[in-house]
Amino acid sequence: MAILMRGLELTVADSERQARSVTMHFLRVPEAGPVTVTAALEREGRSLSTVSGRLEQDGRLIGLALAAYSKPWEGPLLEDLPMPEAAPPDPEPEPDPRRGADEQRGADPPAFTERLLMQSRFGEKPFSRSKSGETGGWLGLREDRPVDARALAVLADAWYPAPWPRLSKFAPAPTVDLTIHVRSPLPVQGPLLGRFTNGYVRDGFFDEDGVLWTADGTVVALSRQLGLLLGAEA
Repeated sequence: MAILMRGLELTVADSERQARSVTMHFLRVPEAGPVTVTAALEREGRSLSTVSGRLEQDGRLIGLALAAYSKPWEGPLLEDLPMPEAAPPDPEPEPDPRRGADEQRGADPPAFTERLLMQSRFGEKPFSRSKSGETGGWLGLREDRPVDARALAVLADAWYPAPWPRLSKFAPAPTVDLTIHVRSPLPVQGPLLGRFTNGYVRDGFFDEDGVLWTADGTVVALSRQLGLLLGAEA
């Protein structure tokens, strides 16, 4: 999604128009290797641009995206998403919180997590038959750079899926679609505090809602995704 968003930004070609809403549908699992991005400006108004994008690999479509990029508009600030209480980030990096989940299925954590700071603050352990679906904690890039819209695409889906604590054993959880609403001017400094929750699982599908805050409590982004739980057991 982050790779495709780079193509969307280049097509909008206006630094004043920030990503406001980006939705991507994931059609196939990609392989490690080159991909091709194409993007089209569907409409450009005085303040808002609507752009679509395609991600292909070896001639096969693997992702579709639709996004809105806009300049800021005048209006009030109405807040009702307070940052939950959480211990501040540890000065020394903790072990990857996804490792516990992956070790239970005899696998190493995804390679991309080595590029991230991840310190757990919310939810119970994966596959512990918890009564609630909640995950999250401090998230950031180990690379010394601010968090922009493309980084948000990574951080919004970096944690293990929110329904995993409710299950009794590992179940693969591919994402069907992911929407990110950017709610603050970018870039911002990380790490961010992310909280991800699941409220409904049925017919093999699950929902996940996420909120990402800066350390001072500013809401940076909201996320919403639909995913599959393959062979899940509660």
